[in-house]
Amino acid sequence: MSVLQEKYAGVIAAAQSAGVSGLQVKEQDGILYVSGNAGSTAAKDAVWNALGAIDASYSASDINIDVQVAGVATGTALTVNTEESNLNIRQEPSTDAAIIGKAGKGETVTLVEQSSDDWWRIRTASGEEGYAYARYLKV
Repeated sequence: MSVLQEKYAGVIAAAQSAGVSGLQVKEQDGILYVSGNAGSTAAKDAVWNALGAIDASYSASDINIDVQVAGVATGTALTVNTEESNLNIRQEPSTDAAIIGKAGKGETVTLVEQSSDDWWRIRTASGEEGYAYARYLKV
């Protein structure tokens, strides 16, 4: 087991116990890649929560988590699942993009498109459309 696999053993164990299918753990250029498919947002959250226990700011540059929730269809109602603050809705799928709206914790939004692994295009109840960080959206 590598140093990185030891450091992130809790993340790997969480993915295994959450039933992430097609789980792959590989290392390249000093970065640990963890990928697979989750059957539910709860399973995906378990993996991210395990990382949060190790790196509370989610700022680690030596791990890349790509766990997708299978079968989330366009038009699905999603709940904003932030800690306390509002979820920023952005013009483009990037933290550098302009904030064009906000959705409150617990608010229901609609999935327009799973644009990428990290960014989903959503629509609020008032009709605002933009990109939000998928980590804070729950089916």
